[in-house]
Amino acid sequence: MEHLTIGPFTRASGTVRLPGSKSISNRVLLLAALSEGETRVCDLLDSDDTRVMLQALATLGIAWRRDGDDYLVSGGCGVFPNKAAELFMGNAGTAIRPLTAALALQGGDYRLSGVPRMHERPIGDLVDGLRQIGASVDYLGAEGYPPLHIRPATIRIDRPIRVRGDVSSQFLTALLMALPMADGPGGHIEIEVVGELISKPYIEITLNLMSRFGVDVKRDGWSRFVLPARARYCSPGEIFVEGDASSASYFLAAGAIGGGPVRVEGVGLASIQGDVRFADALNRMGANVMAGGNWIEVRGVEREDGRLHGIELDCNHIPDAAMTLAVAALFAEGTTTLTNIGSWRVKETDRIDAMATELRKLGASVDAGDDYLKVSPPKQWRSPADGIGTYDDHRMAMCFSLAAFGPLSLRINDPRCVAKTFPDYFDVFGRIVG
Repeated sequence: MEHLTIGPFTRASGTVRLPGSKSISNRVLLLAALSEGETRVCDLLDSDDTRVMLQALATLGIAWRRDGDDYLVSGGCGVFPNKAAELFMGNAGTAIRPLTAALALQGGDYRLSGVPRMHERPIGDLVDGLRQIGASVDYLGAEGYPPLHIRPATIRIDRPIRVRGDVSSQFLTALLMALPMADGPGGHIEIEVVGELISKPYIEITLNLMSRFGVDVKRDGWSRFVLPARARYCSPGEIFVEGDASSASYFLAAGAIGGGPVRVEGVGLASIQGDVRFADALNRMGANVMAGGNWIEVRGVEREDGRLHGIELDCNHIPDAAMTLAVAALFAEGTTTLTNIGSWRVKETDRIDAMATELRKLGASVDAGDDYLKVSPPKQWRSPADGIGTYDDHRMAMCFSLAAFGPLSLRINDPRCVAKTFPDYFDVFGRIVG
């Protein structure tokens, strides 16, 4: 299916059970693979990105199997049996970055590559961090980007490891997950973050999951982390993957724009994901929000015209879900300003440029900068004949489905790209909009 025409929609209501979180799924798979013992992983996301990770683990000699809807992963006690492999990582940043760090400590010969866009996504700060401890990681293409060649090397940690925090939190996540398996002076290893750490909630997810697998990390604010050296991950036996809070944002926004009530199940007040705070942003825009431990429900604005109102928001805590706010801004009175979104530029596409381009096609007034986006709703709606470009980016396709609540039908190009995290998204979305 090259394109999908949807809308115009006037109402949204219903209940959605969310697929598993991509960020949690791939972290859990790697931790289970590095652990001692077998881990039963429940509610794992079934998508392109998790299939990439599962295939990579199998290639590295980690045994896993399906058991009904669950996955049973047999850990390698910190060791990948296969010491030479070529791994294709697609466009899965949550897979290639932590796996690169883990492989650098294995004493093997590995090559990692991906789709063309992956070769445009930076990994240099992670490689720099690994080289500080003696890891042998070479670039096979452009400096600072995949594909990579990892060779056997002697790992030596005798000082704090420094890593930039202002490009992607996945670099820090990768080091946090891999380094406890290394030796360090005094029985511990220190990581120092240089600059402002972005996407802090994703580091919270990493630390939470590491603790569930038996490795606790001490931190001094967001600038210094102290890890145990020569540690062993231990299987918790069974672990459940939360529903994806980023994916929840599309349905919650639909409830706010389309009146609701729309309830999502699988995330709530007990969630460890930062994007769950998207609901607070909708509340600030005027939507009626309720939540429990494992659910969130949104209804429309309780005012005569039923319109949301624009807000200004620092989006460091909701980097992925903030994209949904940019489209919700089409239905808000006034201007919505999203700041601290520089990480958008190194995602599946340059999301700041992509969002600005596609929002303007609909008639919105958009001001875009290095780390901000300002969106004012259309004075006159347009439905571009060439459709909405999705840039092979799952979140572009999903968030722009909300634009079909405008007065015109809308063509979404390459809707299949949602397979990265939510293969049946448009079927589920269709059920709540009728």
